[in-house]
Amino acid sequence: MSDAVTALPALHDASLLRTDALLGGEWVTGPSRFAVHNPAHGGALAEVSSADADLARLAVEAAERALPAWRARSARERGLLLGRWAQLLRQNADDLAQLMTAEQGKPLAEARGEVSYAASFLEWYAEEGKRVYGETIPSSDTNKRQWVWRQPVGVCAAITPWNFPLAMITRKVAPALAAGCTVMVKPAEQTPLTALAAAELALRAGLPAGVLAVLPASAEDSVVVGQTWCAHPTVRHLSFTGSTEVGRILMAQSASTLKRLSLELGGHAPFIVFDDADLDSAVEGAVQAKYRNTGQTCICANRLFIQAGIHDAFVEKLAERVAALHLGVGTQPGVQVGPLIDAQALAKVKAHVDDALALGATARVGGNLRTDLGPTFFEPTLLTGVTPKMRCAVEETFGPVAPVLKFDTEAQVIALANASEFGLAGYFYSRDIGRVIRVAEALDYGMVGVNTGLISSAELPFGGIKQSGFGREGGHQGLDEYLDTKLVCVGDVSA
Repeated sequence: MSDAVTALPALHDASLLRTDALLGGEWVTGPSRFAVHNPAHGGALAEVSSADADLARLAVEAAERALPAWRARSARERGLLLGRWAQLLRQNADDLAQLMTAEQGKPLAEARGEVSYAASFLEWYAEEGKRVYGETIPSSDTNKRQWVWRQPVGVCAAITPWNFPLAMITRKVAPALAAGCTVMVKPAEQTPLTALAAAELALRAGLPAGVLAVLPASAEDSVVVGQTWCAHPTVRHLSFTGSTEVGRILMAQSASTLKRLSLELGGHAPFIVFDDADLDSAVEGAVQAKYRNTGQTCICANRLFIQAGIHDAFVEKLAERVAALHLGVGTQPGVQVGPLIDAQALAKVKAHVDDALALGATARVGGNLRTDLGPTFFEPTLLTGVTPKMRCAVEETFGPVAPVLKFDTEAQVIALANASEFGLAGYFYSRDIGRVIRVAEALDYGMVGVNTGLISSAELPFGGIKQSGFGREGGHQGLDEYLDTKLVCVGDVSA
């Protein structure tokens, strides 16, 4: 172990480095361990305990035992604990950011931003949990009284991704805990250290034993843990963020127990710039929506549609901005774009660029591997002359590649933007209020950003339609995912 952790950053609080599972309020060792690597150089960071089916079942049992007392607490009491957890995240932001950058690769500035973003979900739901209201429904029968109550679903499971290893946990866990549910988390095998550090802080905040479990697992064991939770009748809700392919598998595995599901799956976001747009604002929005987290977000701008009248000027300005982006190891000062998560991700990005170039596109900026920096670095890239048949215009790239397509009319671009099985997020820039309303209504996506490349915050419902999944995270809608609706009808009330 001493050799494995030599690449880890120095932490102010070394006890935040946890490598076992949190189960029943205790740190538990699984039957095997797996290595976590730094994507910037490939070096091992730590060996982490890998959960198996037995640990997954034990976590369910612990969550079930903890459920009655947790849901019996007042919403205010639960909110106070969430607030303490949020405060501890903020107080330990530097250490959490260091761990996140080490195992995920994003620049430290982005990692610190994610800590704040993660804490905001705990803070939001600490308050929103107090506003779970029922209804009194007037009866047509004067001898009856009728109420609608909202009650916690029960034991919940969450399977979270590597691209936002802290925020995707709190976005799922916070509303569940606020509603009175208990939760088990299986973090991505690439990024368990951030999740385990957050779990340590949850314990310090005072979360009771069994209310929260965090079970890291290797890629192979992750499949087993997921299967166990999907098949377990006690688990009443499963939330997953990841690929559409895996989402379909989890949905099928959950069918026998009729679980409630929240699935935030793949995206293929269009980014549309009309002739009447503010050019500088659109360029800045494109940089934010495309290159944040090295293009590894589900709501990244994946296809840039630029109207003919503004196309050349937009490309010139965007090329200047992309060329100036600083690629490097996330811990280095001034770095804006880090490595891709692994070799598989790098291969996909390269394949998309190679395909586009072979079919006639031009790499206006970038387009190359940067093995001099490390094994998974790819230059921030701007492709022009892209056509709808190229792979980068059809598939989700999940990397720092911006393909630009030219269009002529509003009707044409709406058809192009909607020509995808995915429906997570879309963006467009226009100053024409009529067009803003028309296009926002016409885009077949769960979220639409107008004149902005940033659309996610704790108070807003995040989620998609079509093959991008269903359910919402954030806002009061995110709390609804963890609440059952119960009708209470009382008769014989007349004297």
